Amino acid sequence: MGRGVLLPHARRLMLLLRPMGFSTSASVASTREPLHVCVVGSGPAGFYTAEKMLKGHEGAQVDIIDRLPTPFGLVRSGVAPDHPETKIVVNQFSRVAANARCSFFGNVTLGSDVSLSELRKTYDVVVLAYGAESDRSFGIPGEDLRGIHSAREFVWWYNGHPDLCNLAPDLKNTDSAVVLGQGNVALDVARILLRCTTELASTDIAGYALDALRRSTIRKVFLVGRRGPVQAACTAKELREILGLKNVHVCIKEADLVTSPADKEEMRNSRIKRRVHELLSKAATVHQEKSNDDRKELHFVFFRKPTRFLPSEDGTTVGAVELEKTLLKDDGVTGKQVAVGTGEFEDLKYWF
Repeated sequence: MGRGVLLPHARRLMLLLRPMGFSTSASVASTREPLHVCVVGSGPAGFYTAEKMLKGHEGAQVDIIDRLPTPFGLVRSGVAPDHPETKIVVNQFSRVAANARCSFFGNVTLGSDVSLSELRKTYDVVVLAYGAESDRSFGIPGEDLRGIHSAREFVWWYNGHPDLCNLAPDLKNTDSAVVLGQGNVALDVARILLRCTTELASTDIAGYALDALRRSTIRKVFLVGRRGPVQAACTAKELREILGLKNVHVCIKEADLVTSPADKEEMRNSRIKRRVHELLSKAATVHQEKSNDDRKELHFVFFRKPTRFLPSEDGTTVGAVELEKTLLKDDGVTGKQVAVGTGEFEDLKYWF
């Protein structure tokens, strides 16, 4: 692909500058050499930077490099396949890539194919606009057991990222999946596991992932959060979508929906928090009677944090998650409510 394009947030943005070049002619204004810019990373941050450079500096030349053969960054590997409306931004970045003063070079890795010092010698400006590609560790026992994957790995897998196309998560030897977290990415993962594969077939999900999901035996997905429903990190739009999935029974303990004065204050100050709590409360009421039909189940587990992963009988594969009950306390500095362990533990598989 000769010229490039791309979408969502890179976590690192750094500008490295060198003095502008000038010719020896008398008129400085008319003889300044065109700005030559290198942007490392072809995700949203990279393309927004390129767009601003092209618009703000007449004659500027922008080269975008990426270690992958194709552009788009998180638009390609991070946005859920059943969210095509979010990917529309590629049209904007395609126009940037089509600019005669912009070029895309794939399969170029900073540090091995080219060094930062070489780029700085070649360009007037070097912008590091690539995101994080490593995962944070929980630092709890059993984290190395088979069957445990980071959200990044799983999302890259179903989106066809070349680094994770061989991940092959085991979706056939269990009826349950546990997702630690209750933000939008956690909801994406849960939704992909629960959504009807007939609906997923019309998206741009990776073919091998769709085949694996068709063979999946997972019937229950648990979304585990350290704090309560008021503090859930998802947006109302994402929550509404997963609560509305066809043939999915939503399980929420009504006791978890009881709010404290501090919770009420949070909701007064945040329309999003208020709306999220309203949606969860409504779902708990609508799905109050557990059905005996063949519907899948989505369980919201609040006020719990993982303390260790327990092995199954083979000793190498995860079999359960030990959770510690939590309660909310003021952090004493910002007034924010934080989750504090109570010293009471339970295994998730016995939770319901």
